[in-house]
Amino acid sequence: MASKTPRDKTVATRVPQSKPPAIVAELGRPETPEETAARKAENSRKHRANQTLRNLLWSLAASVALMLLIVIVVVRPDQPPREAVDFAEVAAQAQPTIDEPLAVPAVPPQWTSNNADLGRSSDGISTWYIGFITPSDEFIALSQGIDANPTWLVTLLEQNLATGTETIEGREWTVYDDRDGEDPGNLAYAMVAESGDSTYVLYGTADDNEFRTMAATVGAEIDSAETDATEAG
Repeated sequence: MASKTPRDKTVATRVPQSKPPAIVAELGRPETPEETAARKAENSRKHRANQTLRNLLWSLAASVALMLLIVIVVVRPDQPPREAVDFAEVAAQAQPTIDEPLAVPAVPPQWTSNNADLGRSSDGISTWYIGFITPSDEFIALSQGIDANPTWLVTLLEQNLATGTETIEGREWTVYDDRDGEDPGNLAYAMVAESGDSTYVLYGTADDNEFRTMAATVGAEIDSAETDATEAG
């Protein structure tokens, strides 16, 4: 049997044809390399600009959110008015612990007390204190120093100097007017009177009329204490 001669099989290789450049509708022809590079550069610029705008908007939104958070956390609704202190009751409880009568001024009903306390100063002087808020929303305090020494008064008034005297309801008060001073605080005005073993100091930010009202009521307390002392003697 004759052997078959193998056929020579030649495999044809297809050479891919290069794709013709795309026609750009606006130009009606393919882009030149320069135009292609310019188009890509412009697209890249627009992308960066859009990215910058998005980042700016996100930063703005974050800042607004932070501001709202601060407002929510920091800003509080107006607190309810602090309940007035019954200074007469505080005095009644403290009186048995000390011999000197504690002044309980009969202030007008529009006045309120925000604090009352019998304590000791840094140099050991027993001090009866009442803080008042006046109808004009100003402040007056009464400090009654018992067996007080000159240092106690100088310290309380922060070394302010006397500027005059005023007589109210027959009682003379020494006046310390520092309203024109630089940041006088609660020592803008003060009045001082002495009787028995007590030194009475009125000080605060109220006007003259409110100080006179306070001095008259405290003066009535001093008169009563002096009468009781005379009768007891």
